[in-house]
Amino acid sequence: MAIQMKVEGLEGLSEQLAQLGESAQGVAASALYDGAGIMADAIHKGAGTIRTEPFHYTVFGTRLPSPEEKAIVEQAGVGIAKFDKNGAEVNTSVGYRNAGYADLNGKRKPIPQIVNAINSGTSFLQKQPFVRKAANDAAKPAGEAMTKVIEQKFEEILKK
Repeated sequence: MAIQMKVEGLEGLSEQLAQLGESAQGVAASALYDGAGIMADAIHKGAGTIRTEPFHYTVFGTRLPSPEEKAIVEQAGVGIAKFDKNGAEVNTSVGYRNAGYADLNGKRKPIPQIVNAINSGTSFLQKQPFVRKAANDAAKPAGEAMTKVIEQKFEEILKK
């Protein structure tokens, strides 16, 4: 027994899907911009949680970062890298990669090196993973903000 089915309106749906596909990269970039901003703010605030102690050399054991090291990290700008667009996919990174240099105890040091030493620890510096903690804490709000932007942009596209 053969069944016949007739469906109307697929042309409109097809057009809508085509519009969404064409604008997917722009929508993704817009959402990522908001999410990366939230992440950068969280990392900057996380730098304020670094515990410090006055600088001293250690022979055995580890020390906390000095107030000068913390000040360098707090004053450095958390950057958002240029977006890498690949088809409908858009990627970026947030951090201190291109933060520059700072004078620390009379020596010029790369700011990313200071941040990594504090964040990951060294043989003489206690580990304080403020970047990872801030990223974990901001992941949900950043994701929600990105979802909100995507839904809003797609609604605007479909209304046209």
